[in-house]
Amino acid sequence: MIEIERKFLVKDNSFKTTAFAENHIAQGYLSSVPQRTVRVRIKGEKGFLTIKGISNESGLSRFEWEKEIPVEEAKALLLLCEKGVIDKTRFEVRSGNHVYEIDVFYGDNEGLIIAEIELGSETETFEKPSWLDEEVTDDKRYYNSYLSNNPYKNW
Repeated sequence: MIEIERKFLVKDNSFKTTAFAENHIAQGYLSSVPQRTVRVRIKGEKGFLTIKGISNESGLSRFEWEKEIPVEEAKALLLLCEKGVIDKTRFEVRSGNHVYEIDVFYGDNEGLIIAEIELGSETETFEKPSWLDEEVTDDKRYYNSYLSNNPYKNW
């Protein structure tokens, strides 16, 4: 499956008033090399194993495969991950025909808030809420796999 998404920094916390979902997420990487990231995630009470390929030139599209796994297995796999487990809360907000996933980071990435929107094509139009800031889709520093090894606090 090909994932098409755009990433933005977020100006403030005003998005929280319209969020319809909120989940704590802990995630780590068994492999964080750009050619194939292998991620373990616990989101709420569910575990996931995700493999992502390298992004295309625009940074908008890449292969993604995800499988739900028992949360106990995800907890065990997190212990095998590279250093820098990501700790964040994900809020989901509807805007027009889309849903933004807004991640508020903690720990070594405290102060960082990123919104992502998944699209059906690279040219699909979408609404931009007032809380969106600069687009960072093509800036690899904002990939979670990068943040796990190079936390925001060190920038």
